[in-house]
Amino acid sequence: MRNLKIGIGSDHAGFAFKEAIKGKLQAEGHEVIDVGTQDERPVATAPYAQAVAEGLLDGKFERGILICGTGGGMSVSANRYPGIRAVLCFSPFTAEAARSHNDANILVLGSRTISLVQALELVDIFLSTPFAGGKYAERLKYLEAIERKVGEIVQEQSSGGKN
Repeated sequence: MRNLKIGIGSDHAGFAFKEAIKGKLQAEGHEVIDVGTQDERPVATAPYAQAVAEGLLDGKFERGILICGTGGGMSVSANRYPGIRAVLCFSPFTAEAARSHNDANILVLGSRTISLVQALELVDIFLSTPFAGGKYAERLKYLEAIERKVGEIVQEQSSGGKN
């Protein structure tokens, strides 16, 4: 596996996992950009999900990793962005399928639902699994069409329906 540029973020509940994952990835030669949080003081998840999602969309990162207590808050926040496919993974199968079937670009983990050993295994699987393409690429085209349609609706609503 080639070295990647990875954006990583967490809230307070995911901080310890973030630090361990970051250290492992850096030791393997990956470039890891830590968007925070920097300690275990309580914070909201959305700003960190936003930083990783926007970094991916801007081309600053090739993949992202987000961690909170359950993974739910990070998943919901990151998936607000068109082009982001953040998947909450909790087993080797979910991590592999997230990449091979959904071309997921953000791995989401719940620090209160899995162990650190499991999380590190999921990171390895997520980063080393290629997208399968084929019928799965067709499914992504469908999702991209939905994203465009939603974008048109939002644009129409923000202009007061005057197009």
